Amino acid sequence: QVQLVESGGGLAQAGGSLRLSCAASGLTFGNYAMGWYRQAPGKERELVAAISGGGSTTYKDSVKGRCTISRDNAKNTVYLQMNSLKPEDTAVYYCAANSWIAQLTLGRYDYRGQGTQVTVSS
Repeated sequence: QVQLVESGGGLAQAGGSLRLSCAASGLTFGNYAMGWYRQAPGKERELVAAISGGGSTTYKDSVKGRCTISRDNAKNTVYLQMNSLKPEDTAVYYCAANSWIAQLTLGRYDYRGQGTQVTVSS
């Protein structure tokens, strides 16, 4: 049974930082591209960042330079470091897995976690 469990969300002030983690189990982690999506109330889900099994990355334009996605294949964990947070970053953040990073950029995933709330106050 595949499980993706996010942690690290919470309340932060604008300009602050948060580091999200997603621990994966039940899959051969290194064979999967991993992504972080977010969904704010009343808005569509959007891909924030993704990383291939080999470490290639892609980012949403609005987070480039502020967010860094990374993975530790030995720990079956993917991270999202978010700096210079803005109120518009407020959303539920989900991690997801797909064999292909291109599929994640199309919003397609094989597995998804339950999400962690990020709230940024101004």
